[in-house]
Parts: sequence; structure tokens; C-alpha cells
Amino acid sequence: MSLDPNAHFDQAVMEMIEHSPLGAVPMTPSYQDALKRLYAAHQVYASADHKGGHVTARSLAKLPPFHANNLEALIAGQIAAEALESNASIFDRYVQSLPSVRRAAAESRRVVVVGRPVLHRAKGTHDPIHTLFLVPGTGPHPGLPGNYLYGSALQVSADATTSPWTVYLHDGDDGAVLFDTPTMHEALAKVQEVMECAPFNMNELETIGFRFK
Repeated sequence: MSLDPNAHFDQAVMEMIEHSPLGAVPMTPSYQDALKRLYAAHQVYASADHKGGHVTARSLAKLPPFHANNLEALIAGQIAAEALESNASIFDRYVQSLPSVRRAAAESRRVVVVGRPVLHRAKGTHDPIHTLFLVPGTGPHPGLPGNYLYGSALQVSADATTSPWTVYLHDGDDGAVLFDTPTMHEALAKVQEVMECAPFNMNELETIGFRFK
């Protein structure tokens, strides 16, 4: 049995959030005090889907992350980086995972998350590798529809042999954290570590080497 006198009530508040279609709780002082405790403990986050609503970390823990479906093959050296699943395809899978009422809102963020397609490229030139991933969580602001953060492992320059890499992660607004590394292997290992940590608040990633932009 927990020695925390608030534990039973806080547990009831989390259950209330999970059973509310809006993630809402009463505005009375006792409930608001419980929310403050749960936010401080990273057990509850602001909902990305309902303004003024909340979502529990344990409900987000049931959601899948999204990344290139052949990322492990790249890490194992079985494919070239250019063969990774496209960012547009990864984003498609994320959208399809959402309830139908959330999909239009997610689609409205496609260009921001995926980027615009390259329409013309000089012969023999290659774009730096940029592979998308999405994980459940929050940041200084709520995430994308479904309570997802989005990021990429990015080859900083076009020269694959010398280019450093950056892993970045964004919330649904201007919150962003970065992790810089000299190699692709270290960047992709960090992506895997982030996905294993989810769900989380972005400020928790400072403990694994990320910095706020």
C-alpha cells in the first residue's frame, strides 16, 4: 500500500481523465491540486485533441510509434539509406492510425511534418537523408493530433562520408529539442532510444543528451 495520502485520489483522477471523452476533470481545488501533482510526476499531459483537456501517460503508452518500416534493416547494414521508407508513407500510417475525426487535422500538418516533395533535382545529386519518426508524448506545447511528437534523423550535409547528423523532435507548436552526433549509426541509435522512452515530456530528454533549440 502506498504511503502517499494522495495516491488513491490521484489514481481516481487519472481514471476520470481516461473515461472522459474530453479528458476533463472538475475545476474544484482538490481536483486541480491532483492535476498539479500528476503533471509534476509526468503522469498526465495536456491533450492535443481537446483544449483544456488532459491525457494520461499510461494511455499514451498503448499507442504505437511510427518510423521507417525498414529502419532496423538500415541499422543492420542490409539496405542503403536511400532505400528507407519515405516520410510521406510513414506519415500516411500515422494518419490512418488515428480515429477518423482526427485525420483531417493531422493531414493539415502534412507539409510541416513531411516537407514539400522535391520536384526537380540535378542529375547525379542526392538529397541529404532525412527520415521521419513520430512518438506519443508532449512538449512545452501539446503535440500533433493523437498526442504525437514528430522528429527526424537528419544528415546535415549531402556528403554522406563526412556529414554530421542531427536528431530533432518537435511538439505541435514551436517546442523543439536537438541531439547532434557525428555518425548515422549514433543518430539512428538515438532514434531507437527515444522510441523506447515514449511516452514522455520533451524536457525529460535532456537526461539522454538532447538540448532545447
